[in-house]
Amino acid sequence: MTSSVQQRGNIFLIVVMCLLMLAICAPFSSHDWQRAVQISVGLCAVVYGLCLPRAERCVDRSTALGVSLIGGAGLVSALLAHQPLWALTELALLISCCATAVAFSRARRNGDESLDRVLVLFVLLLCTVKSIQYLHAGVLAFTSGEAIVNTDLLLSGFSNKRFYGQFQTFTLPLLALPLLVSNVARPARGAVFALLCVWWLIAIGGGTRGTWLGMGAAGCVLMFLGPQGRRWLGWQLAALACGLVLYWLVFTVLAGYLGIVISNGAVDRLTTSLSGRGPIWWQAWSMIIERPWLGFGPMHFADIANDIAAHPHQAILQWASEWGVPSTLCVIALVAWAGWSTLGVLRERALSLAPVDLLRLCLFASLIGALTQAQVDGVIVMPVSQLWLALVVGWLMGLHVWRAPSVAPVPALYRVWMAASVVAVGLLVFVAIRDVPRLKERSEHYMGLSNGHLQPRFWVQGVIALEMQ
Repeated sequence: MTSSVQQRGNIFLIVVMCLLMLAICAPFSSHDWQRAVQISVGLCAVVYGLCLPRAERCVDRSTALGVSLIGGAGLVSALLAHQPLWALTELALLISCCATAVAFSRARRNGDESLDRVLVLFVLLLCTVKSIQYLHAGVLAFTSGEAIVNTDLLLSGFSNKRFYGQFQTFTLPLLALPLLVSNVARPARGAVFALLCVWWLIAIGGGTRGTWLGMGAAGCVLMFLGPQGRRWLGWQLAALACGLVLYWLVFTVLAGYLGIVISNGAVDRLTTSLSGRGPIWWQAWSMIIERPWLGFGPMHFADIANDIAAHPHQAILQWASEWGVPSTLCVIALVAWAGWSTLGVLRERALSLAPVDLLRLCLFASLIGALTQAQVDGVIVMPVSQLWLALVVGWLMGLHVWRAPSVAPVPALYRVWMAASVVAVGLLVFVAIRDVPRLKERSEHYMGLSNGHLQPRFWVQGVIALEMQ
C-alpha cells in the first residue's frame, strides 16, 4: 500500500471528523445544517473514491448484486412516483450514504490500527463536548431562579431530543472500548468510565425510549458473544447504575431541596404508549396494501400529509410503503447476511483481547442498538444518524476478515457504481443550492398551514405534499 493512498484516506477522515464535529457540537446546529453537512460528507466520499485506484472488494458479489437490484427497483419506483424529483433525491441520499460507508471502509482497509485509536478518541472528544454542554446548561438552569426546569432544554445541537438519543445509541457502545482494552492506564480508564456515566445520565434524562430499547437489545446479544461481550455488558450496567444515581441526586434530591419542579423528566417516559405512532404505522400499512410491489416512491410517505410525522418511525414499514415489499425483503436479507457474517467473525474471536477485535465487538453493539431503535424511531431518516450508520457499517466492512481470497469487483458494476455516486451527489448538491436560500420561508409557510408542528424528513420541514408547500 503506497503512502499516498494512506495519506488520502487520512485527509478524508480528518475532513469528515471536522464536519461531524460542526454538525453535532456547533451551537447553531440544526436539522437543516446537519443535512447540509451530510451532503458535504457525501461529496468528500465520492471525491475520495475517485482519487483512489480501482478498489478491491468491499462486499461479496452476491451482496453487490443485491444492492444493485435494490437500487434499480428504487429508480423505477422513483420515476413512477407522484413527485419524481423528491423520490430521486431520496434515492440519491441512499447512494450517498453507501458511498460514505464504502469510503470509510476503504480508508480503514488502506490504513492500520492507528486509525481505530483515532476513531475512539474522536468519539470520546464528541461525547466530552456534548457532556460539557449538557452540564453547563444544567448549572445555568438550576441557578437561574426559575421554578421549573425543562430537561428537554438541556439538550442542544439537535432539532429533537429523539435525534440526540439516536446519536447516543451509536456512541454509548463505543465509549466502553477503552474500558475493555488492557493497556489503558488506570487514570484514563477512570476518566472514560466517568464520561460513560455522564453519557448514561444524559440518555436517562433525555427520555428517549428507543435508546433504552436499543441498548437493551445490544446487551442481550453481546451477553452471548463470549467473555469480552459480557465484560462490555458489565461496564455498561455499572455506568447505567451510576447514571441512575446521578439522575436521582440531581433531578430529585437537589431539585427538591431547591424547590424546583422538573418538567419532562425520565419518569414521564416510563410508559408503553406509542406516542402517536399508531396512526402513522397504519398509514404506512395502508400504503403497502395499496402498492405492494414498488411502493409509492422513495420519500413519498411525506407526500401524504398527516398531523404527526413525515415518516412512520419504523424502518421496515417505511421502506415497504415507499420502496415496495420485494425491495424490503431484499434489504432485510442483506442486513441479515451481513450481520451473520460479522457474528461469525465475532464468535471465532470471542476470546481475543486484541484492540481491533474489541472495536469490532463495540461497533457491532452500536449497529444492533441502532437497528433496534430504527423499529420505533427515524434512525434511517435523520442526517446525523445516517452518517453514523454509514460510519459504523463502513468501519465494520473495513475490519471484516474475508474467508475467501480478495478479488477485484466486476468492472462494469464498479463503473456503474462510481457513475451513480457522482450523479447522486450532484443531485443532492443541486437540491441544497435550490432549497437552502428559502428554507426559512418554506418552514414558515408550512407552519402557517399546519398546527405549528414541523415534521422533519429531508429538511426540517419535511412534508412534500403539494398542497402543504
